[in-house]
Amino acid sequence: MSNINTRLVHGAVDGDPVTGAVNVPIYQTSTYRQPELGRNTGYEYSRTGNPTREALEKQIADLEGGTAGFAFASGMAAIDAVLRLYGSGRTVIISSNVYGGTFRILDKVFSRFGLGYRIVDTADLGAVEKSITPDVSALLIESPANPLMTVTDIAAVSEIARDRGIHTIVDNTFMTPYLQRPIGLGADIVVHSATKYIGGHSDLVAGLAVVNDGELAERLHFVQNATGGILQPFDSFLALRGIKTLGVRMDRHVSNAEQIAEHLQGHPAVSKIYYPGLRTDPGYGVNRKQASAGGGMISFELNEGYDHRAFLSSTELIALAESLGGVESLLCHPASMTHASIPADIRRAVGITDRLIRLSVGIEDGNDIIADLEAAFGRSKLV
Repeated sequence: MSNINTRLVHGAVDGDPVTGAVNVPIYQTSTYRQPELGRNTGYEYSRTGNPTREALEKQIADLEGGTAGFAFASGMAAIDAVLRLYGSGRTVIISSNVYGGTFRILDKVFSRFGLGYRIVDTADLGAVEKSITPDVSALLIESPANPLMTVTDIAAVSEIARDRGIHTIVDNTFMTPYLQRPIGLGADIVVHSATKYIGGHSDLVAGLAVVNDGELAERLHFVQNATGGILQPFDSFLALRGIKTLGVRMDRHVSNAEQIAEHLQGHPAVSKIYYPGLRTDPGYGVNRKQASAGGGMISFELNEGYDHRAFLSSTELIALAESLGGVESLLCHPASMTHASIPADIRRAVGITDRLIRLSVGIEDGNDIIADLEAAFGRSKLV
């Protein structure tokens, strides 16, 4: 199976060969009967391996073009496990706008154990090269980045990292393997908050990681097994179910996002729009080279003549909520929600202002989403 739409439906593990069930069963068990001492059936304890979770791990590895996949209890659990590959005295470079939780875990948790971080505009390849000192072990990037949709040239950054003997880690949550596959562009590790587009229905919290070689696979499996932040069987089943419809959902997310971005461009209520699917976006060219579309996420700044608090409380169809990537449209205020853990001076320096709004475009009718935005603009306009 070479076409991704077919692979999404049938998966690396297609159903159950024992019963003929077309879906992978939920193996809701903690342990497994062993036929004799020193011999098992391939499974011994579900922290180490579970058939439902294994099917998901094989599926995401196949979709991302990696060697092995790993499923975790949340996206942050996946980030945590990946960062544990690097030791005290080492440094990880992160993009200048990344998810606040990624910044927080480095700034408040790993810093206590001697793993440092350095914030760099990874869209600036010259800045990336200058930032790689002997203590750096990895580059951790998002493209498009959360929340300003900054696009980093994954192939170029991966080449720089490879020449310096360090890893490239790409958070591919916003794009999913349906739109972008970083390992094929040279990345070593890909992570996802599967809570978002992969689950797709706002009913799951999960994380995934994929690596590009056997040595990394052994190291990450050791961390996963030793620390135990694994995804449970039922949640693995939900993620597998979500993947089956990922293609049709992403097509709708993208078409709606393109329609809405075009509508907001030049809108009197909007001073700036961030969407790499727009030809006017500074990242459009690079994004078009490495991804098949601009994705389903849009950020925009309200003009000073509009009250952002009133706007965020005025929508009816679109919910004000944390998270993204579900079938329903969601609004978020990054400065006080997803990126509140980032110090205010850093937020301001990169452009995360109080008037910045992030919109996760759902799969509703695009005209209805636009109508809801227009009504909220009207209610939030200052007299």
